[in-house]
Amino acid sequence: MGFSRCQLPILLLSTLLTSSVHALAQDQATSQESPSTATNKKERKREKKLARELGSAYDSWLTKDVPDIITNEERRAFLQLSTNEEREQFVESFWDRRNPDPESAANTYKEEHYRRLAYADERFASGIPGRKTDRGHIYILWGPPDEIESHPSGGTYDRPIDQGGGSTTTYPWELWRYRHLEGVGENIEIEFVDPSGSGEYHITMDPCEKDALAHVPGAGSSLSETMNQLTRASRFSNTNGTTCPMPLGGMSTNTKEFDNLDRLFRVQRAPQHFPDLAEKVSSRIVANQLPFQYRSDFLRATTDTDLVPITIQLRNRDLSFESKQGMHSTVLDLYARITTVGGRVVQTFEDVISRDIPESLFQFSLDLDSVYQKSVPLRAGLYRLDIVIKDRQSGNIGVLGTALRVPHFEEAKLDASSLILADQIERVPSSQIGTGQFVLNSYKVRPHLSKEFSSSDKLGIYLQLYNLYLGEASHRTKVSVAYRITQNLQEVWREVETPEDLHQGGEQLTIHRFIPVISLSPGHYTIEVTAIDLLTNQTVIRTADFIVIPTKPKPSAGPKPRY
Repeated sequence: MGFSRCQLPILLLSTLLTSSVHALAQDQATSQESPSTATNKKERKREKKLARELGSAYDSWLTKDVPDIITNEERRAFLQLSTNEEREQFVESFWDRRNPDPESAANTYKEEHYRRLAYADERFASGIPGRKTDRGHIYILWGPPDEIESHPSGGTYDRPIDQGGGSTTTYPWELWRYRHLEGVGENIEIEFVDPSGSGEYHITMDPCEKDALAHVPGAGSSLSETMNQLTRASRFSNTNGTTCPMPLGGMSTNTKEFDNLDRLFRVQRAPQHFPDLAEKVSSRIVANQLPFQYRSDFLRATTDTDLVPITIQLRNRDLSFESKQGMHSTVLDLYARITTVGGRVVQTFEDVISRDIPESLFQFSLDLDSVYQKSVPLRAGLYRLDIVIKDRQSGNIGVLGTALRVPHFEEAKLDASSLILADQIERVPSSQIGTGQFVLNSYKVRPHLSKEFSSSDKLGIYLQLYNLYLGEASHRTKVSVAYRITQNLQEVWREVETPEDLHQGGEQLTIHRFIPVISLSPGHYTIEVTAIDLLTNQTVIRTADFIVIPTKPKPSAGPKPRY
């Protein structure tokens, strides 16, 4: 089969993790950049608009439960979701990704997070919820510190020599010490000060911000100011970001202000869960040596399940062929995996794809494509699809990781499948109905993924309509279908099929036909199919884009080399 069952999942896992790390790397880079004010305002305005569209429960989850630990990338992805079912799946995946023991029914990370939220609200509230304060934010991110030096009433403070020495009086303040913070460092000290005395402490990188006598003339002078007759104003012209008096012996040239700023930034950012995978970011680029196109379509299978044909198209020119006895042959190994957003595997399939082309057709076939399809049943929801293809001859590998959004077909409401553009639509024998590649019910429908049709070709379209109303007296449906082709929003072709033109019986109707494009000049077009249930006045519309290209010369004999 080419790939072994153990090699393929490992390769796929590397691809999946690489994608995750790439998103995290982008998130970190975005956090450290300083985009223009206009861009920030535009992004905030867009996010506010999306947030307003959330239900109250999901808005509360996003703004009250997880704002401290959700990454920018995750937040943007969540705001793009359109249904509560997708949001519920996202929330489940969010916690699963952080679960230290995925095999356990209990998620200790989630339980600890909500415990920290409750503690922060109880312990650090000060006119605003405790979770929204700086102390609450740090506590939620890193948990309880290993040591706390607390001065809730301020009081006398003896400055260390590196802060100028001498005694002063302080505002309320706290110093938290962590022996180790992942991704930040060892023996990390975080200071909070409450200059207003209101109980709302804010984080500071200036150890002298707590000095309550800094602006009081003649009070709280440092040793350096007393001995060297320095002015108090010199404290506020420091270049190291603090308001401390000059140390005895002068300011050190190595003040580490940039290190302090970097540490302050990292300590306020959510811990990164995959730091050991950063070196793998480039592996996806190296591995993706075999490009291919991909398409998924959705047709109703049962009341709660869709049939999802997954179609893959490769250019023959990108494949490696071996010539033997007048035949050019290539073999590909394919592995695919479908997972929920929580990471649970719901479908896998693997296959060996072979292709043999006679010598007489080989050169012509290089300008054509090879197509493969696999149909899988899936419930409505949001999934991830990962595909790996390997060319046995060259060893080149193609990878794909993409979202797979499976729709829910409404009951008792006019609905439709995907609109499939095809280069082949034909009936199959009764013995082959529902089996084999490209077979949809009683038709073989081969999608044309490039969407390019020669002006001498016919454009095939396939569509299923669901939940048509049966007349009480006639026990028949009554539907009209209009076909319309536009270019730059201007109609260039139109045709209508009336109920008399369509074979109608049950509540489901299959539309299949070829539309000639010989009258269309080369260019980009859109085809629109509008179905109207004349008994209920319900309408459903499906559209697809396609391209008309100049007619290409064909070989003198032999079949079109495409599978």
